[in-house]
Amino acid sequence: MTAPPDPSVFLDDAVSDETRTFNARLTALMAPMAEWWDVGADAMRAARRRGEGVFPAPQMSPRATTRRIAGSAGEIALRVIAPERPKGVYLHIHGGGWVFGAADMQDPMLERICDNTGQACVSVEYRLAPEHPYPAAPDDCETAALWLARNAKAEFGTEVLTIGGESAGAHLAAVTLLRLRDRHGIAPFVAANMVFGCFDLSMTPSQRHFGNQRLVLRTVDIERFTDAFLSGVADRRTPDISPLFAGLRGMPPALFTVGTSDALLDDSLFMHARWLAAGNKGGLAIYPGGAHGFTAFPLTIARAANARSDTFLAAAVDAAAARLAA
Repeated sequence: MTAPPDPSVFLDDAVSDETRTFNARLTALMAPMAEWWDVGADAMRAARRRGEGVFPAPQMSPRATTRRIAGSAGEIALRVIAPERPKGVYLHIHGGGWVFGAADMQDPMLERICDNTGQACVSVEYRLAPEHPYPAAPDDCETAALWLARNAKAEFGTEVLTIGGESAGAHLAAVTLLRLRDRHGIAPFVAANMVFGCFDLSMTPSQRHFGNQRLVLRTVDIERFTDAFLSGVADRRTPDISPLFAGLRGMPPALFTVGTSDALLDDSLFMHARWLAAGNKGGLAIYPGGAHGFTAFPLTIARAANARSDTFLAAAVDAAAARLAA
């Protein structure tokens, strides 16, 4: 039996002084920032690449290479950071509200996962909204996952596959798992690393009630991101859009990571419960005071969360390799 979350993690007293101080500074820093829907997605993407805002400019890894595969609308770039002899392959799907982010904007994180889990990290350069609304991003991620399922042995010398992502990336990871099961009848991934994902695009209570505190992600941000991604789609509870409403049997073991000061808190709480109710294995890691995106910042809770994710992935890879060798 999986134990329910400790209620104390949700109390104000559970938030460390470090996290509380950081969140206050972050809110103050973000308060005067322009809205992306006012300045335009392209202008905000360029600003993020320059390191303007709360996230630092991307650091490019000299270890990274690019592999290009055929997609339904042209080539899809896969950014690869790999050890000499990978134990497995981690299909990474970046976050950014389906509007921002890129496969080359989190190389240090991919290096860490590569070094700590022994896996090759393959990050998908999927198409972004609003220029390319649903189903462009899920289509690209599905294509990348299928390619990996068919070619990982030849490309990386291993058939052990894991998947994961942050925020919109966790959403797309869940959708990808469901598409592989329902459209292709396969379940090639042995673990899913779901980091503060958005699993209900019709809006959970925590999304609706978070309000206007500019702590990375507000209610209005979620509304704007989902509107850009869905571009007029009426039924937002379709499982291919909101995987919380899917039948979830046959999913791999998953770790759901979220902070208590995240507008997407309910998404992880609800998805974890439904994951277990469908007969799957799942862990829930809740970090007091963690804001959306907290794992990218120099915080004690971020180091703890990243270490737990790496340990989860490494254990899944080692267990799968042992089964194959038996």
